[in-house]
Amino acid sequence: MSQFFIKGGLPLEGEVKIQGAKNAVLPILAGALLNQGKSIIHNVPELRDVNTMISILESIGCKIKKEGKTLIVDSSSIHTNEVPEKLVREMRSSIILLGAILATHKQAKFSYPGGCDIGLRPIDLHLKSLRELGAEVKESHGYIYCKSSILKGCQIQLDYPSVGATENIMLAASLAQGLTIIRNAAKEPEICDLQNFINKMGGQVKGAGTNTVIINGVSKLQDVEYKIMPDRIAAGTFATAAVISGGKLTLKDVNIEHISSVVSKLQEGGSKIARYNNSLTIESPKVLKAVETIRTLPYPGFPTDMQAQMMALMTIAQGTSIITETIFENRFKHASQLIRMGANIKVDGRVAVIKGVEKLYGAHVSAMDLRGGAALTLAGLAAEGETIVDNIYHVDRGYEYFEKSLQELGASIIRIE
Repeated sequence: MSQFFIKGGLPLEGEVKIQGAKNAVLPILAGALLNQGKSIIHNVPELRDVNTMISILESIGCKIKKEGKTLIVDSSSIHTNEVPEKLVREMRSSIILLGAILATHKQAKFSYPGGCDIGLRPIDLHLKSLRELGAEVKESHGYIYCKSSILKGCQIQLDYPSVGATENIMLAASLAQGLTIIRNAAKEPEICDLQNFINKMGGQVKGAGTNTVIINGVSKLQDVEYKIMPDRIAAGTFATAAVISGGKLTLKDVNIEHISSVVSKLQEGGSKIARYNNSLTIESPKVLKAVETIRTLPYPGFPTDMQAQMMALMTIAQGTSIITETIFENRFKHASQLIRMGANIKVDGRVAVIKGVEKLYGAHVSAMDLRGGAALTLAGLAAEGETIVDNIYHVDRGYEYFEKSLQELGASIIRIE
């Protein structure tokens, strides 16, 4: 199993170009099924999850050509509506294909999806919503069976602003008969990116970024060329890396508005921020101060996907920080690993209390999930001595050539296969 071997204590300096967004490209790749034709998608990041999605699409009959960071997807020759169980279990985001396959091929068979073990992430909202659109949904022996001769627009009130459920409804409703209105929809920027992609194919979607999304179904969608938005979590991670290492970085190709909640907390800790059109420069403070309260919330609140990285940073801040995780109930697994490095962290349910220490010390730790793996890598950059991070395949799911980017910025980090 691959590892990161890190020698800490070197400040990061320079510029880093932010990759295309993992959480935008996956639903957009699912959306490439809707036109039953050609989709040219630019700024596609080189990620484990993207490769899994490509394998899924190829397994059902899509023809995919890769040219650098561009994918050309031809979905005109899909020959099955059943997605291989092994691939579905590798990645939870595979559930996003359900709405697209149902919309174009009238039936679908899925096993329950996998992914990071960060808590219960039920797909009840997805299935309930598809039923409201007119699909017949059955669950049996670990499989989900969906079929519908006609999907019809309707009004859907989500019990929770689920990103995945919002996206699945948008995909299914794009080819449904009539008008679909999603209330209490997720507001994440990735929802806007999916709306823009569907509309560029000739779809009629509006309201993304608000709590009400309206989809007017069309009978047919056309070929499309589209560029994926920048990854706001990668941007937040590199911004935090600059601060934890005691360095200064400029992030290029970043939407600053998308990471405003993270930037605000870094400023609260004393970091200096300079904003430009599509770039941001962040400089670590001489004395890093604790951020008293961090509470994860749906966008535009503080993202749960940045909670682990911020916890790593707060371990060396002066004072006490309190982090409340409201999204996932099992997302503090990295805390025990940070404690191995000398951190002072107490966890009680969904609340973590972090008392800053003078320094972290290198240790042998293990990534339990994607963002936790990134947090341990950042902690290794700041730690005295050598740190080994196991199970970095988790990190590969969301960060493009992570160690190479850090090396170019001055970090001492290598991958050991």
